Amino acid sequence: MTIKLFNTMSRKMEDFQPLVPGKVGFYSCGPTVYHYTHIGNLRSFVLADLLKRMFIENGYDVYNVMNITDVGHLTSDDDDSGEDKMEKGAARENKSVWDVAKFYTDEFLRDSADLNLLPPSARPRATEYINEQIDLVQKLVDLGYTYQIPGDGIYYDTSKFASYGALTGGAMAGNRAGARVEFNDAKRNPTDFALWKFSPTDKKRQMEWDSPWGVGFPGWHIECSAMSMALLGPHFDIHTGGVDLSRIHHANEIAQSEPITGAPWVKYWVHSEFLVDKSGEKMSKSSGEFLTLSVLKNKGYDPMAYRYMLLMGHYQSQLAFSWDGLDAAANGYKNMVRRVADIISDKQPGAIDSEVFDAWHNKILGAVSDNLKTAEALVAVQELLKNSDVNAATKISLIDFIDRLLGLRLVESAKKQLTLENIAVPAEIQALADQRAAAKAARDWAAADALRAQIDAAGWNVIDTKDGAKIIKKG
Repeated sequence: MTIKLFNTMSRKMEDFQPLVPGKVGFYSCGPTVYHYTHIGNLRSFVLADLLKRMFIENGYDVYNVMNITDVGHLTSDDDDSGEDKMEKGAARENKSVWDVAKFYTDEFLRDSADLNLLPPSARPRATEYINEQIDLVQKLVDLGYTYQIPGDGIYYDTSKFASYGALTGGAMAGNRAGARVEFNDAKRNPTDFALWKFSPTDKKRQMEWDSPWGVGFPGWHIECSAMSMALLGPHFDIHTGGVDLSRIHHANEIAQSEPITGAPWVKYWVHSEFLVDKSGEKMSKSSGEFLTLSVLKNKGYDPMAYRYMLLMGHYQSQLAFSWDGLDAAANGYKNMVRRVADIISDKQPGAIDSEVFDAWHNKILGAVSDNLKTAEALVAVQELLKNSDVNAATKISLIDFIDRLLGLRLVESAKKQLTLENIAVPAEIQALADQRAAAKAARDWAAADALRAQIDAAGWNVIDTKDGAKIIKKG
């Protein structure tokens, strides 16, 4: 099946052609583990997961790398100023940097499991690849791409790299005035960036290493180049991340990699757009207030409802988050699970019809293979589940495939739903439900709502159907 992806570098749709037939290597920028990962960050990780699942279902052998940034990411993001985010997190929580890194890495891994993200083939930490980063900086020094700012660090001279900024259509390096929020007068060009930062002389950092240029720590950008080269080789198929990384972080990765590896270092660049709030602002951690997956869970939302919401959009389009939108996604997901539960409960499933299976399989996989059109795939899934001409056995086999492709845990959730439905309803809960039914019949909506709230607080759901109310134990 033809796979199409939008390549940020060429700014057009391209047919995917792997560097090695039958194999895919890709790198995804992972979290900086100084704080919780917010739900906007998680969108880019779901993108990477969808890519991996899509390639696997198309028969590819996939090797994907997602890093953990546990050093070198400064608070400015756009320039090389401010504190190291890891050191700042340690000061905020009065813990060691290592403890902070472990805690927030574990939290990220829990979020990843809750969202059903397939584990990457490798998950390297920046602090595990310090020697590789130093070696890469040394090669750039030897090639004449760097200069030293005394008391600050080793910097990359972007004027030496003619195609700097090509990823987002930028001009020649050094000619982009205003590219940074602030301009360090010691830099030769506004776009120059740190490869190695010197430790401050007035205090000792918790994370610092010896190098040919003095004691210090790597810049944020160099880690991704060093780890991807170590694990994927000098050239690989795909690099993913959030769109906010394309202008500077990924531009810097290209600039520091291609003098060594040769162009193109990466064949396809795939970026996810922002998750925005109701005001249109992207979700970020800078305000100190942000939504996490744990917040959604504590409010009673299944993480699969959030994944479903993301899949109802397209990764290249901004997605507005609202509680109403999440409620709609949760209801859509519950309805889909309900249909799957009915299908797997069928006592006469029949035999799998291979011709029908192939037709639906190719329709759904084709949508996802066409630049990850997951919303189109979900529409096809809904059509399949409602289609009375497809027998249960064929549907069940297709649902297994859909779970592998979209990662929505439909079968798992449906089986859980059936288990909960078989739990006997206590007499006191049934009495409340009967009172609620009487209140509804009398059009006493306030009393009906109050009774529903009592049932809910006791750990049960009341679902109104055409055949009357169903009472189901909460999961």
